[in-house]
Amino acid sequence: MKILVTGANGFLGRNLCAELENIRSGRRKDPGGLVPLTLMRYDIDCDPETLRGFACEADFVVHLAGVNRPKEQEEFMKGNLGLTERLIALLEEHGNNCPVLLSSSTQAALDNPYGRSKLAAEQSLVRHGERTGAKVFVYRFPNLFGKWCRPNYNSVVATFCSNIANGLPIRIDDESKKLRLAYVDDVVDEIIACAMGEREQGACLTVPTAYERSLGQIASLIRSFREDRERLILPNVADPFTKKLYSTYLSYVPAAEAAVPCETKRDERGSFTELLRTEGMGQVSVNVCRPGYTKGNHWHHTKTERFIVVSGSGVIRQRRVGTDAVAEIPVSGDEIRSVDMLPGFTHSIENTGTEDLVFIIWANERFDPERPDTFFEKVIMEEES
Repeated sequence: MKILVTGANGFLGRNLCAELENIRSGRRKDPGGLVPLTLMRYDIDCDPETLRGFACEADFVVHLAGVNRPKEQEEFMKGNLGLTERLIALLEEHGNNCPVLLSSSTQAALDNPYGRSKLAAEQSLVRHGERTGAKVFVYRFPNLFGKWCRPNYNSVVATFCSNIANGLPIRIDDESKKLRLAYVDDVVDEIIACAMGEREQGACLTVPTAYERSLGQIASLIRSFREDRERLILPNVADPFTKKLYSTYLSYVPAAEAAVPCETKRDERGSFTELLRTEGMGQVSVNVCRPGYTKGNHWHHTKTERFIVVSGSGVIRQRRVGTDAVAEIPVSGDEIRSVDMLPGFTHSIENTGTEDLVFIIWANERFDPERPDTFFEKVIMEEES
């Protein structure tokens, strides 16, 4: 399939072209009927005659190019309606009745210069479909957010993420103002579904997945990403919007500042380092036990832990409090597996090898020094702690 993308260098265009290139090259499995795929990119810096050749060959057109921040209001019509009409004229000149998807805006329903230009472009494309029988997909996108969006331009999310990630102030005139948002990867998936023939054409289509949040909510969440990241706290990525906004925020963090320091506690037995903490899903740490030493020899009421040895060799021992029977489980980085430390069982891990024993620990709750739920008791009475 030959897919023409206008506005290929814009925010949505870059994300779409990157995913189409993944499909074309085999880095992403062909979702169905796109490969062999030829990607034809057109943007403002291209020779205008290039569009003529593309319009002749295209099997599917994604028309993203347009104007949203011109110097003069008259440029809205020229950039939005004018380019759409030129594209349509070239398709009809070549008798190419391939499907066309137009990136419009929810502002097409508003009476302002930008909205009127977008509505005019929609109507022009619909008439093209009626004249030629070509399928037309007119999507009225809400505010889009995601990686590669230009900050301090026309995306408040990009501006908030960029400024907060770089320690700069943000301005909010009305924190209660609501925004309807769609994530760029969801929009890309929707466009690809259209190219695959999985969507019905229409003159006022919307992205199935969208979110409504106030400016205050968005700003507060992004600020929490910066603050919590410094404390090794991960956000609740079980919430789809939080997950997508967090990924967006991270894309604006300077690469040189991607590392966050972790505090390591050391003694003669080895070391213990907290790696990350979560809201509601506990925390993850890495523990190093030196040869000949044993760690643990304690039990918990409600706290549960999972040990995953990734290097070295040793043995995990557990004994139910108040009983004598000890269960032993050999562990090794050569055969990685997860071992649960059972509530009400005192447990230990001994390094039986000649190299450091390194293991990851997941705990179902974050450490609370006021109530650590950790009680010393040897697994084997004669065992040294």
